[in-house]
Amino acid sequence: MSAQPIVAIVGRPNVGKSTLFNRLTGKRSALVSDMPGLTRDRREGEAHLGDLVIRLVDTAGLEEAGQGTIAARMRQQSEAAIAAADLTLFVIDAREGVTPADEAFARGVRASGKPVILVANKAEGRAGEHGFYDAFGLGFGEPVAISAEHGEGVGDLVVDILEALGFAPTPAPKRRRRGGTGDDEGAAEPSLPEIARRTQPIRVAVVGRPNVGKSTLVNALLDEERMITGPEPGLTRDTISSELDWKGRKFLMFDTAGLRRKARIDELAEKLSASDTVRALRFAEVVVLLIDAERPFEHQDLTIGDMVASEGRAMVVAINKWDLVEDKQRMLKELRERVAEKLSQVPGVPMVTISALGERGLDRLMEAIVKAHETWNRRVSTPDLNRWLQEAVARHAPPAVEGRRIRLRYVTQPSARPPTFVAFCSRPGELPRSYIRYLTNSLRQVFDLPGVPIRFSLKKGENPYAPDRRRQKSR
Repeated sequence: MSAQPIVAIVGRPNVGKSTLFNRLTGKRSALVSDMPGLTRDRREGEAHLGDLVIRLVDTAGLEEAGQGTIAARMRQQSEAAIAAADLTLFVIDAREGVTPADEAFARGVRASGKPVILVANKAEGRAGEHGFYDAFGLGFGEPVAISAEHGEGVGDLVVDILEALGFAPTPAPKRRRRGGTGDDEGAAEPSLPEIARRTQPIRVAVVGRPNVGKSTLVNALLDEERMITGPEPGLTRDTISSELDWKGRKFLMFDTAGLRRKARIDELAEKLSASDTVRALRFAEVVVLLIDAERPFEHQDLTIGDMVASEGRAMVVAINKWDLVEDKQRMLKELRERVAEKLSQVPGVPMVTISALGERGLDRLMEAIVKAHETWNRRVSTPDLNRWLQEAVARHAPPAVEGRRIRLRYVTQPSARPPTFVAFCSRPGELPRSYIRYLTNSLRQVFDLPGVPIRFSLKKGENPYAPDRRRQKSR
């Protein structure tokens, strides 16, 4: 290995290689666009991964091409980068899934004999789940799910790069053993992703119906009149981001326009504002659903809450104007019951009472945001997950369908943000939804995952890392 390790980023066009290059180098030196083929030459840059500096190489998209064409010369440049590299990051688009081109180029990358990390990019949201599971079939072991554009999962990728290059941080144990049987111990989450998260601001969107006090809350947290406030609903039209430092933690707060029912939105400006709010919600890591204590949990509040859960964001419910409530004990009990009932898709979602105008309860709100963010990022080791699966199945076995028992063989957590789990099963399409709910609720309880969405999916197959079925990763 050279004094400065070389890592090449390869894959077919438009899978996000240049976006990942920019993310790892911390610079916008590579052009990015939806137009495939924008990168033609090898682009090199330094990436600082903890104390290690690597030489990162961005390459042109791998394409089938006739001899002598520009595309053929671009491919030769990419192949030269692989040959010179100490490690290859093979990137696929999780939203599109594994394509025949991915399979063809994966064979070429394997033939190079270089260590390979499989990266499933654009894996944020449900659209990327199917492609992530398909990626197991490329034979590079468990893929790393990331969103290079939003920075999700990049901390885990950094850990895998360091491990592959022999520079794993000590004494931090491995996040997971890619290509192993899942029976090894010591797979707790390493410290590097946590350090990376702490250096990046937590993105928090404050959402709710018009005139519930969103701008007043953000002003109170910032301790300045940054946003216009008043009794008139709809004063905020653009989503405004503001930096906040609270007890040594950095936050990026997004004040958003109030969301009304679609039937009541008629002005173009309000339609644009609503779209901007939805974009902010999808970009956020934690969403504060602000509720008016005088008119709690109207239909639109529940619609917004369902939207937050569907997008997989961590959520904190903040009951504003609490100083105006007379019988606080009775109201608090009622609200807790309604939160548990109306937001049952995220059991245990935290609820905090505040007065934005009176600046009360703000520290408790920020503590709830930090805790929700940590839970949303939580990883569970593969050995712990499979011990849990054995115990859960022993307590309550899957039902037999047409006299045949459904077998659950292996479970892993491909990503966090939100915690996402996939179990390998003999007949996934026949497992009742009630049993999937049982497994999801058990996961939430055993591994302490309250108040965040959990995604649990099934994939047909044996343990993908069992020795007799495993495809060895190229070294």
